[in-house]
Amino acid sequence: MAKSLHVISIYILSHLGLIFFLYPGNILASTSQGHWAPILLGVTLHFIFILIYLKGLSFFPNKDIISIYSGIGKIPTFLFLIPVLIYFIMVIIITVRAYAEIINIVFLTHTPIWAIMILLLSMITYLAAKGIEVIFRTGLILAFIFLPIILFIMILSFENADWRYAIPIDTDFRFLTKPDFFESFFAFAGGFLFLGFVQPYFSYGKKGVVVAALILIPFFIFSVYIPVLTFGPHTASTLFMPFVVVLDSLSINWLMFERVTMFFLISLICFVTIYTSMTTWKAIRIINHYIPSIKPIFLLLSLSVLVFFTCLLVAPTWEDVNKLFRWNAFFRFYSIISIPLSLCFLGLRLKRKGKNETI
Repeated sequence: MAKSLHVISIYILSHLGLIFFLYPGNILASTSQGHWAPILLGVTLHFIFILIYLKGLSFFPNKDIISIYSGIGKIPTFLFLIPVLIYFIMVIIITVRAYAEIINIVFLTHTPIWAIMILLLSMITYLAAKGIEVIFRTGLILAFIFLPIILFIMILSFENADWRYAIPIDTDFRFLTKPDFFESFFAFAGGFLFLGFVQPYFSYGKKGVVVAALILIPFFIFSVYIPVLTFGPHTASTLFMPFVVVLDSLSINWLMFERVTMFFLISLICFVTIYTSMTTWKAIRIINHYIPSIKPIFLLLSLSVLVFFTCLLVAPTWEDVNKLFRWNAFFRFYSIISIPLSLCFLGLRLKRKGKNETI
């Protein structure tokens, strides 16, 4: 079934839910000037691995990565899929815990954080239980509703911009030694891996994915530079969620709503719910591959309980969430590097083998 529009929508929503999350803070903490350099390097690597990933998947039409790896033996399958599974589970934990904190600060200040986590996990579990088609349809509806709001808010956020802060553009590349720069890849890592899981269910145009990635480039840039242009690089680097602080500083008398921050965060929460439900669905697919005797719904409920209690363990301080980011670094880079490269290698080997057999 051709679902290119659905795939493009999910691709954009997934990344938007992560871009405005901790990405600006990570980039601002990694360098004091020339922020374009870490952004450009991250986006370039993102494109390289997307193209390698799409190329690798093109060798295996109508197959997902689980069935592809299953054809090369149990040990290689384990080596590739288990680290990805660990990465997915840690992403779910980090996202649920972090967004529960944000909801608690902005919307529900008197609500215990554990209750907010239960609410988020209930929505995520429900969507994951309904399956990928429902997730895609929901994502398409949310894209039509909230993407215009995000674009409108992005335009408004330039209200207090001082373009002199864009200078100097020099950089010393010391950001390559900073952990914050590598943590910024959280915004790139998990957003494109779903393409290898939905291939048996939906067909999609490879060009559409590349176009969606191009559409995201201005969001990566502006999420960092709008706080810089508003507060200056040194002040912006001290803020928690700098872009949200920018929105709180806006004074728009002609708008009927007092705070645009509310609409922005509601949009992000919807986006990240779609992203996390899809990540949960992918994790269950891998677990079910190894434990086929248990029904997926029971695996899903067990995973949700595991995520909830793990989130409680990291609930006391935000520093615990940052530790999870650091611990997740190995699995993050393993997933975004090894999966595309291995698929491309397997595909080229299969193609070469097919040619030899023909000869």
